[in-house]
Amino acid sequence: MKQNNLKSICVYSGSSDDIHPVFLKGARNLGLLLAERKIRLVYGAGKTGLMGAVAGGVLFGGGEVTGVVPESLNKKHLIADNLTSLEVCPDIQSRKKRMQDLADGLIALPGGYGTFDELFEALTWAQIGLHTKPIGILNLEGYYDPFITLVEHASIEGFIYPEHKSLFVVSENASDLLKKMEE
Repeated sequence: MKQNNLKSICVYSGSSDDIHPVFLKGARNLGLLLAERKIRLVYGAGKTGLMGAVAGGVLFGGGEVTGVVPESLNKKHLIADNLTSLEVCPDIQSRKKRMQDLADGLIALPGGYGTFDELFEALTWAQIGLHTKPIGILNLEGYYDPFITLVEHASIEGFIYPEHKSLFVVSENASDLLKKMEE
């Protein structure tokens, strides 16, 4: 199989701190793995929740982190410290496009509306041919099981074509997920 050269990964994730510690640990471990593999993290620049955990893991492991933030959220109390680089975009729409442009692949961690929006946009853009980047879902503690069931249901009902079900890969293990994304 053809191997992708994943030099940078955009990670979508939640910023809430009021979550089970297992999610924070999974995000930090992904960050450590990215640093170990010398894969630059591109993400939303936040210091809290899974955003802060994944960036902290990359930075602790000596890796590079690029934060991308819309002007409205570029506030010192929200932005992670010690980022390798920080880009400020005019709005959330240009931020999402810039994050995708900077990355060779995309990973969704658990999150809320923002994470869902980013994941669905990445999938939609892949579906209509705007990019061919691998999309991975790190299914920590089965978080995305309802999403996977929804996609299967939409496919059965004819709303998602069979060839589009393969637009993303899923794993509960970060190392396994990266391997699937590279295939």
